[in-house]
Amino acid sequence: MSASASIELTGLREAIRSLNKIEPGLRKEFVAQASAIAEPAIREVQAGYTAIPLSGMARNWTDKSAKKIFPYSIPKAIKGVKLKVDASRTATSLIYITQTYVAAAVYEAAGRANRNSLGDSLGQIAPGRTRILGPAVFRKRRAIEREMEKASLAVIRRVEKELN
Repeated sequence: MSASASIELTGLREAIRSLNKIEPGLRKEFVAQASAIAEPAIREVQAGYTAIPLSGMARNWTDKSAKKIFPYSIPKAIKGVKLKVDASRTATSLIYITQTYVAAAVYEAAGRANRNSLGDSLGQIAPGRTRILGPAVFRKRRAIEREMEKASLAVIRRVEKELN
């Protein structure tokens, strides 16, 4: 489950993919820097996980393939909010904040693609939106956008300098 705000920088994906070729550990350093920049948005999302949304989510649930989905845990939901950098060619977003905890991801997305009883019980959301993640990230977007752009441009410049 992820939320994204779109800023387009040409060559950033290739620059991030080239970081480890230039010097091992540079990509890890960039991800740490991006995480520090996105920290206000991450904290905002984490602050939204304050209660178990429905009482039934505290019980064990499994899906049809016996994969464990619930019980919902607030500390795990808070810990599951992470910044990801995905420079693969097939990725639609390069840098994004995501929810890695399955139960919280189900809570975020239930009923957004099509109506269902869980989504109706949790409250309607607009198609393609999330309950906590997206709104929290967009509230903090202005605080992190400029710094993220500066860090990204610095990476692009460094890669160009090292490769030329």
